[in-house]
Amino acid sequence: MINSSHNLHDDIADILIDEKTLQARIRELAHRITDDYRHTDDLLLICVLKGAFMFLADLTRDLERPHELDFMGVSSYGASTESSGVVRIVLDLNQDIGGRNVLIVEDIIDSGRTLDYLRRILLARSPASLRIVSLLDKPDRREVDVPVDYTGFHIPNEFVVGYGLDFGEIYRNLPFIAILKSEVFAHLNT
Repeated sequence: MINSSHNLHDDIADILIDEKTLQARIRELAHRITDDYRHTDDLLLICVLKGAFMFLADLTRDLERPHELDFMGVSSYGASTESSGVVRIVLDLNQDIGGRNVLIVEDIIDSGRTLDYLRRILLARSPASLRIVSLLDKPDRREVDVPVDYTGFHIPNEFVVGYGLDFGEIYRNLPFIAILKSEVFAHLNT
């Protein structure tokens, strides 16, 4: 737990994507998605919790077509800075996606293992279509190739926080994407 007088900005090495740039790109993604789904009245956005909740909130406000929302919680990190490789569903959907047009809303694609697992689970539930939008993509870390239909930003292999992304459940509230100083998590790698 961080001391309540601790300034989160002191833990930031660099701001990778500022708030204005984030919002402009999300609007662009929303316009593309709106256009791609213009011929259907059925669109279900599935937010991958917890990291994608801020991205979903802004994306859904910018979508200019009717859509529904649902949420899934998956875990593969625990308290580490790298995926454990073991993916587990901690919160499942509230509705049947059979025959629906589904768009997975993800915060970041790292190794690709978590998203690949989630994609396979959802495809087994027989949606009419399944696409993926991810705010961030770290291609240098990819171990499993996952087809992503919409990507906000390709980023370097740095541990990032902010705009929903956390380290130890902290930093989600920062309005930008930032590189966390290595000394903040260095103790995990020893």
